[in-house]
Amino acid sequence: MGVLKGACIFGQSGGPTSVINASAAGVFMQALKEDCITKVYGAVHGIKGVLDEKLIDIGQEDMAELELMKTTPSSALGSVRYKLADAEKDETDYKRMLEVFKKYDVRYFFYNGGNDSMDTCNKISKFMQKSGYEMRVMGVPKTIDNDLWATDHCPGYGSAAKYIATSTMEVYLDARVYDTGMITILEVMGRNAGWLTAATALASYKGLGPDLIYLPEKVFDMDKFLSDVKEIYAKNKKVIVAVSEGIKDKDGRYISEYGSDLSKTKDSFGHAQLGGLANTLASYCKEATGAKVRGIEFSLLQRCAAHQGSLTDINESFLAGQTAVKAAVEGMTDHMVAFEREPGKAYKCNTKLINLTEVANREKKIPVEWILPDGKGLTQDFIDYALPLIQGDSPLPYEDGLPRFAKLKKVFV
Repeated sequence: MGVLKGACIFGQSGGPTSVINASAAGVFMQALKEDCITKVYGAVHGIKGVLDEKLIDIGQEDMAELELMKTTPSSALGSVRYKLADAEKDETDYKRMLEVFKKYDVRYFFYNGGNDSMDTCNKISKFMQKSGYEMRVMGVPKTIDNDLWATDHCPGYGSAAKYIATSTMEVYLDARVYDTGMITILEVMGRNAGWLTAATALASYKGLGPDLIYLPEKVFDMDKFLSDVKEIYAKNKKVIVAVSEGIKDKDGRYISEYGSDLSKTKDSFGHAQLGGLANTLASYCKEATGAKVRGIEFSLLQRCAAHQGSLTDINESFLAGQTAVKAAVEGMTDHMVAFEREPGKAYKCNTKLINLTEVANREKKIPVEWILPDGKGLTQDFIDYALPLIQGDSPLPYEDGLPRFAKLKKVFV
């Protein structure tokens, strides 16, 4: 495959992470070095930025600010949840994108996101091929949910897991200061996969974790849950429970729906708006035990806590962006960067490329054999898997005692 000369566009999609900008920095800094990439653009609010022609010129940014993106949380370009129709049914968006790509001579497109974003990436790539427009499309993985198929783990997960484990340890110590009884419910993100909630088991590994952990991979039984809480409370007068927001009963109903009707609030991908589970379970526990109960929802904090960033995660996120650019320049298209762990005790991870068709809309859940029955936690296999991902501290620069985050000029094209 010969050298393909032209501009590149990078976009961010889906829920932010504390390291999604590290991947952006990897793409930008590598793309600016490549002779065959004539211009480097950032799409404002992902795919919508392409459709609306809201592109910023990354070549106008200071290199020092791009470097700071490695430790700046959230999506610096703005994110989006926008579902592209299937091209067979409606080509409107695709034709508009082709128009924009031609106008700016865009030959490289990099999209940073999770399951839905890889589906978007795949659809764009297939349409451009069908249209005979030569370009290279690469997916850059990110999701704190850690549920992308065919990769050992996802950039964003390690930092979120580190924050969740640390916060759980801190809550554990705080919840034990008084001589009165207390039940604490920790609600962690995770719709269908329990990787984030499982991170509370890292706190247990240090002796400061929950008594009970419930993941969406297993059916949740309210009666059994209340019986276990009562038993632990009677014995210790202190109970800590960690729950994934997406736990369901045997009929497939979200437990968080027990307290409210969530079926009416869905995003453009048809996902129900979850939340409020901790308070729902707190009410049930209060009624069953009469104890003081506190519900704590980690909410957005778990995905934007750059101060708890894992250095391993930051470095790998940057590497994912760099690798996508290098692969595209070498002629690769229609793939996502993934990670493959080498066997052995010492942690070593290499990048590999996976076809987008394999990744799009497939979820990776926690192996059921890693989950102990009756909410009793996770096996050593999970601890061995997750511990290497949270290693190293974020090299976050500070000014006046507060983090110094990147400030992009965002000069529109």
